[in-house]
Amino acid sequence: MGGGPVHEALAALELVDHHCHGVVTGALDRTAFESLLTEGDVRPGSGVSSFDTPVGIAVRRHCAPVLDLDRHAPADVYLARRAELGPDEVNRRFLAAARANVLCVDTGFAPQRVTAPAELAVAAGAVAHEVVRLETVAESVAARGVEPDGYADAFRAAVLDAVRRPGVVAVKSVAAYRTGFGLDPGRPSAAEVTTAARGWSARGGRLDDPVLVRELLWTAVDLGLPLQLHTGFGDNDIRLHRADPALLTDWLHAVAGAIPVLLLHCWPYQRQAGYLAAVFENVYLDVGLTLHHVGPVRARAVLAEALEIAPFRKLLYSSDAYGLAEFYGLGALAFRRGLGDLLQERVDADELGLPDALRMARWAGADNARRVYRLSDGH
Repeated sequence: MGGGPVHEALAALELVDHHCHGVVTGALDRTAFESLLTEGDVRPGSGVSSFDTPVGIAVRRHCAPVLDLDRHAPADVYLARRAELGPDEVNRRFLAAARANVLCVDTGFAPQRVTAPAELAVAAGAVAHEVVRLETVAESVAARGVEPDGYADAFRAAVLDAVRRPGVVAVKSVAAYRTGFGLDPGRPSAAEVTTAARGWSARGGRLDDPVLVRELLWTAVDLGLPLQLHTGFGDNDIRLHRADPALLTDWLHAVAGAIPVLLLHCWPYQRQAGYLAAVFENVYLDVGLTLHHVGPVRARAVLAEALEIAPFRKLLYSSDAYGLAEFYGLGALAFRRGLGDLLQERVDADELGLPDALRMARWAGADNARRVYRLSDGH
């Protein structure tokens, strides 16, 4: 990490990670590890390795020392040491290294066994809250065989039950994956929802009907809780051009001021997200998993673009760590270094006062999230 008082303040700051996931608890061979290291496909024998990517290089550089290895340890050496320590110790070390004392955990994506919020809290020495994924709730309702004309009421009842669980602080949608954001911004009628539910019931599968996704988003508005929205890149299931948050503009006009809307990840649309945060009072953003995928060297550039015009009160920190505990440690490192470099450079150029820079660092690292999610200090 660079020098200067801003870097020192960020190094000492306990973060609020406002969007993250569980980590695996079982042993990982090389193929399994590499599959979690990338948003793409892993094809053993192809000659293409996830270790030969910016995030793979960053793991070998910055995560190896956490496991008592030399910087730039070879991949096989890294994985052997990881196996020697065992999953519990590896997870504990990286969660501790992140030094986030509050975790807001999306529990809706679990294609394999990962830690629950309470387990993460113990490993990190943190307080963990839950973020309810709305598509998961809708699909559980459909799986029970609800009649199409009862779908809307059943979905709303199930969502209310979910958000009343202790520790729930927000809801999330992955509409970017399912339909993209080029949706009619209006609330669908009851007849439209029934017709769409009938079609979904007949064909089965995951929720990808535009009318039902609109109903889901408007249900989130009615709840009054903060709504997290995946935007920008993800795995190859997404159609990136449909995940541009600027496509949400008409919907954001329709729901202006109703609930906080948090745009997650955003790359390569961090400038569009920054614009939306600048012009809509209730819109916030992070750059999430972008930071560990680009690595600490490029983190500053991504944050600089996100903050070109966005209010400093609108940027939050998240790791979006999933599967690999390394992403908790690497995401926090990249955020601290990138934001520290950005703010310290402006202080050194006398474009920003040091007290302002220190306040902005605290806002982005913790205070903005506490305000949006109505968390008490440290909780």
